Amino acid sequence: MLNQPKTRQTPGIARASTTLEITAFVLAAVVTALSAMYIKGHGTTPALVQLASTETIPVQSIEALPEGAAPLEDESVDSNADVRWFNGKMVRPAKTIMMKVTAYSPDHRSCGIHADGQTATLHSVFTNDMKLVAADTRVLPFGSMITVPGYDSDRIVPVLDRGGAIKGNRLDLLFPTHKAALQWGVKTIPITVWEYADGSPLDNPRKLR
Repeated sequence: MLNQPKTRQTPGIARASTTLEITAFVLAAVVTALSAMYIKGHGTTPALVQLASTETIPVQSIEALPEGAAPLEDESVDSNADVRWFNGKMVRPAKTIMMKVTAYSPDHRSCGIHADGQTATLHSVFTNDMKLVAADTRVLPFGSMITVPGYDSDRIVPVLDRGGAIKGNRLDLLFPTHKAALQWGVKTIPITVWEYADGSPLDNPRKLR
């Protein structure tokens, strides 16, 4: 059986290998020296050395809490999504009523000779950015706070008006134009009635103008 020829490095390859080793050693020494100088001057490790490090760097450092202390909660988030406010007071839902809901505008096409820019409570039709309601005050007294699905982004709106055709479980929603009122049409939907959470009575809208 023939012997396999031994592999030998040529002098040129050996010299190149030695040169590379020396170059790598010199570069490592230079990086180490520069790193030491940078840390002394800046107090931090340069990015080049950080990237070359094989140590695992934690993404976030979490300080230990004192014994018995609880982590802080985000106080900006309301833990109760049902809490609402109206006229600076906390309110809560009191009841829900199915009602026939129509719409009107403040001009003569809806109000006829009563188109004077005022509601039955002597408020301007521009009150609450023209988001208010006419109702039968035997069902919903003036000052009642309600939410109507699809009206004013379901915000609470006040009952500040009434009308001759608005009797029983009927509502009339104010819109700025006759065209917008016609677009609402006629809907029979559940209306949520709100009350003050502290049990205080409804505000008298004729005293709040």
